[in-house]
Amino acid sequence: MGKFFLGCLTGVIIVILFGVIGFFAIASLRSKPATIADGSTIVLHLSGDVPEKPPIEFSIPGLGERPSVTVENVWSILRRAAADSRVKAVIFEPEAVSAGWATMQEIHADLETFRKSGKPLIAWLRQPNLRDYYMATAASKIYMPPTDLLNLKGIGFQMMYFKNTFDKLGVQMDVEHAGKYKDYGDQWTRSSMSPETKEVMNSLVDGLYGDLVDTIAKGRNKDAAAIRAIIDNGPFLAKNAKTNGLIDDIRYEDEVFGEMKTTLHQTELKKVTEHDYAKVTDASAGLGAQDQIAFVVGEGSIARGEDGDTNGLQSGAFDRMIEKVGDDTSVKAAIIRINSPGGEVVASGDMWRALNKLAAKKPLVISMADEAASGGYYMAMTGSPIIAYPGTITGSIGVVFGKANLKGLYDKLGITKDSVSRGKFAMIDSDYASLTPEGRAKLKEGIDATYDDFLAKVSKARNKPVADIEAVAQGRVWLGNQAKDKGLVDEMGGIDAAIGKARQLAKIPTSNRVSLVLYPSKRSLLDYLLQASGSDGMDAMLGRAGLEPLRAAMKDSRLRIWMRGGMMRMMPYSIEFH
Repeated sequence: MGKFFLGCLTGVIIVILFGVIGFFAIASLRSKPATIADGSTIVLHLSGDVPEKPPIEFSIPGLGERPSVTVENVWSILRRAAADSRVKAVIFEPEAVSAGWATMQEIHADLETFRKSGKPLIAWLRQPNLRDYYMATAASKIYMPPTDLLNLKGIGFQMMYFKNTFDKLGVQMDVEHAGKYKDYGDQWTRSSMSPETKEVMNSLVDGLYGDLVDTIAKGRNKDAAAIRAIIDNGPFLAKNAKTNGLIDDIRYEDEVFGEMKTTLHQTELKKVTEHDYAKVTDASAGLGAQDQIAFVVGEGSIARGEDGDTNGLQSGAFDRMIEKVGDDTSVKAAIIRINSPGGEVVASGDMWRALNKLAAKKPLVISMADEAASGGYYMAMTGSPIIAYPGTITGSIGVVFGKANLKGLYDKLGITKDSVSRGKFAMIDSDYASLTPEGRAKLKEGIDATYDDFLAKVSKARNKPVADIEAVAQGRVWLGNQAKDKGLVDEMGGIDAAIGKARQLAKIPTSNRVSLVLYPSKRSLLDYLLQASGSDGMDAMLGRAGLEPLRAAMKDSRLRIWMRGGMMRMMPYSIEFH
């Protein structure tokens, strides 16, 4: 009876699965390419995260929200729009954007580039946060609705520590690291910042706050000292934001659309969404493309694995992608776009090897996004040019090991463990005991060797003595502009700068246009379902569905990597500013 029931259930699931596949196949066939009318205005609406890697597109015509546009999408939309004679203006509408600082700098620069085309660029803000406002200062005019709030009040970093919680639970964390600033693990073993952490945090917040002030001052045509004084009085009601010169006027969205309609001398505003315009090709925008450059995104915490659809950066899937780029004879150069805080030592080493093999085949440029630190920095050590934003979080050249001793928690729960073993260090990773002095020394031996390997690879790639690298290593995190001063990166810039360098290395004439070939490519839900329905795909898909509650609870891939244990090249903390 049980087998009959399971058989029926499996059959129903298979029927449903293929029904879903069929539905999306029909939907995809019915979807029409975007039509861009002459005199169009792009309404560029950004909200939430702006990822580097294209998400799986889950879009049912007429239902639901479409996935977020990527950083490359925004860059491409604004570059094409500036040159597309059919596009006459852009209205920028950020809303609760949660992007990192480097992403903000990229989008701000992209908006500035569009504005230089001479076409109107207006920003309309709804309950804007610091990120929204930072990017909007590139517009010629900024509007807000009445009774709204501009949440601009400065920058603050807040870090959470769990030592007291673990003490109550009876959990003890054993952490070893190489580099005095490599304080990943402090959140488990301390109740407050160490002096080294506070030193770095002050350095970071000074750099980012200075950039915030300078960017607003330039955009609003004010003195930096005046902006600092204004920010000290934030947040601002809309009327106070106008009084202080932070916005130009108070208007509803329909009034903004009406103003643009008047400016363009149109009886009806021809609006185009960012999703629709992202589908526009260079050819349809009147832009011919002659040479191709691969744009390869490596995003997320680094781990071993083969699944390229996870939120993390898995070495097996990444290495296969890099091999494809190397074998593609139509691609003249490659830009490796890294957005990673690091992760497992072995996985980052695998990706370092893959990128070095690619660098031997094609001109290579490293473009650092919000963060390229620890293992994310390690994988970039190919000797190729490194370009970062001033606000990129990078460096963190160090190694850390951590494991949990849960004996105290087991005691509280009435659980005991007994064991037998052979070999002096057979139980070194046991969760039922702390490290012995001998065990700690054994681990330190491996950690120091891994750290020395890190220093040696940076030394060779950056063409500097190991002693010079050691002086700026020690696990310390740097902003991109600080890293440039220390010789850890070569240039400040974003996607445009990376393309320019790749063009130069590949000797592509300046008269030739280039197009970016994206890796990984965009994938629809139909593509994903078709792959999942393969020989082993059904079990994988059902497994994922069954684990969804756990996957939601463990969404942060850094935590999953930590719980696996072992040595890590991981940035000490996840930085979120308020």
